[in-house]
Amino acid sequence: MTEIEIAQQVLSCLHQTETAEPHSAVSSLKGLISYIHGAGTVHSCEVDEARSSTFMAICEYAKALHRGLPADNLRPAAIDAAEKWRALAS
Repeated sequence: MTEIEIAQQVLSCLHQTETAEPHSAVSSLKGLISYIHGAGTVHSCEVDEARSSTFMAICEYAKALHRGLPADNLRPAAIDAAEKWRALAS
C-alpha cells in the first residue's frame, strides 16, 4: 500500500468509529497500528511526523474510549491529524 492509501484507510476507520460502540471502536483502532507502523517507505520528515502525530492522536482517542472517558473531542483531532498526513503524503 502507498502512504496515501494507508492514510485513507486510517481516515475511513476513524470515520466509522463515530457510530460504533466503544469496544468495537477500540478494536478497530487497534487494527490501525500495523498500518501506521507498517508504512515502511522512507518519506520526508514532515510525512513521518504527520504519521506519528496521527498515531498519537489515535492512541489518545482509543485510550479514552477504553477507559470510558469522554472522547468527543479526540476523534476529530485524530481525523485532523490523519487528513494532514494524507495531504503531505500526496
